Amino acid sequence: MPELPEVETVRRGLQQQTLGFTVERVEVLRERAIAAPPQDGLAFGQCLQGRSLQHWRRRGKYLIADLDHGHWGVHLRMTGQFLWLEQPREPCRHTRVRLWNQAGAELRFVDTRSFGQMWFVPPGVSVESVMTGLQKLGPEPFSNSFNATYLKGKLAGSLRPIKNALLDQALVAGCGNIYADESLYVAGIRPQTRSGSIPFERLEGLRSALVSVLEQSIGAGGTTFSDFRDLTGTNGNYGQAAWVYRRAGQPCRHCGTPIERERLGGRSSHWCPSCQH
Repeated sequence: MPELPEVETVRRGLQQQTLGFTVERVEVLRERAIAAPPQDGLAFGQCLQGRSLQHWRRRGKYLIADLDHGHWGVHLRMTGQFLWLEQPREPCRHTRVRLWNQAGAELRFVDTRSFGQMWFVPPGVSVESVMTGLQKLGPEPFSNSFNATYLKGKLAGSLRPIKNALLDQALVAGCGNIYADESLYVAGIRPQTRSGSIPFERLEGLRSALVSVLEQSIGAGGTTFSDFRDLTGTNGNYGQAAWVYRRAGQPCRHCGTPIERERLGGRSSHWCPSCQH
């Protein structure tokens, strides 16, 4: 699933390519892509028709387009991606939603696994009341409210592994499996460590590590261990520099110790037994 750096990369691409894009026509090829409201593809298209895209923002792994009237929300889920096409091209079988402007340029949503979702938020209605998942999100990693004091309070007495805690979107928005592993490595903390046992100063190191790793990945255009592509279909480059993620059995880039892998909470975790303790 795309995580914060991948979603932020898509947001920047959408902001650059579609600013001022006025929707002339919409075609929904798979009704399941429309979450609510309305759940009918034709009605959803009518809601967007004639609207102008003013600004794209991100909240956690959600994308929100501010329209001249209302908002358009998107969650990429596991395999959703946008493509920007200046020239006509036949849609592949995984194409779910297509939008055109008056000049014939197309913004296409492709989703192999078909878990991606879209919402239309009418004018005067709060985005959170329609895209209800936003109500459950914790602070953004880059925000001032995400700090060691916040983490210490939230994790106090918790017995769950710190890796599992970082995957909880109610604790911190946007972090997923890749960057949880990577930030724990940079912070020198094993993923199995009980959350409530981590001292304040190490939590500050973890916060700093997470921010640093996310910034590095955003700068590299995200990672492509799965199916992520940007608006032009280009791969991200962070995966080539990963410290531990999907490097089980390979030598640690710092000490040479083989990277280990274990399943925690149903997710694979990777760490260096020498550098992390």
